[in-house]
Amino acid sequence: MRRAIVVPPVLAADALDELKSWLAITTTRDDESLGDLLRAALEACEGFTGTMPLETGCEEVLTASYEWQALSASPIIAITGVEAVALDGTRSALPVEAYTIDITAGGCGRVRLTRTCPSSRIAVRFDAGLSASWIGLPDGMRHGVIRLAAHYYRERDAGDRPATPPASVSALWRPWRRMRLA
Repeated sequence: MRRAIVVPPVLAADALDELKSWLAITTTRDDESLGDLLRAALEACEGFTGTMPLETGCEEVLTASYEWQALSASPIIAITGVEAVALDGTRSALPVEAYTIDITAGGCGRVRLTRTCPSSRIAVRFDAGLSASWIGLPDGMRHGVIRLAAHYYRERDAGDRPATPPASVSALWRPWRRMRLA
């Protein structure tokens, strides 16, 4: 499975303003790097919680199969299309009757073929995310992203980042953490 971001989440000016307020920064000199840190913190939030915080357009390439296959992101908002992917990378849209899609009450998306596919792989396009806007994120999740971005900013010269977020951040994100059995 390979997931790619097709339409990145919209990071509103509110997010940058909130981070700058937390760090007591009043100039615009570091806005670009602060925006990058916010995006990195959002990625870390997804990695920790298993929940994509902001609505994002994604695509995942799966093996063509008659078995149900789960998409890696959640919560899924909509599955918008399924295409056959040829060995040379060319794509062709599959007719709607060639596959079945399902989005569970918990936001897990899955897909399976119902007819033979001319390719061994399929590309599934979907939208996923907990909230369409920064302000719509739950307070604990949003505040954890701000704290982690601020931590990244303060530790920017310290070298490698640890694999796990600081305890103060993980405590804020723990209520949204989804565990998957392998």
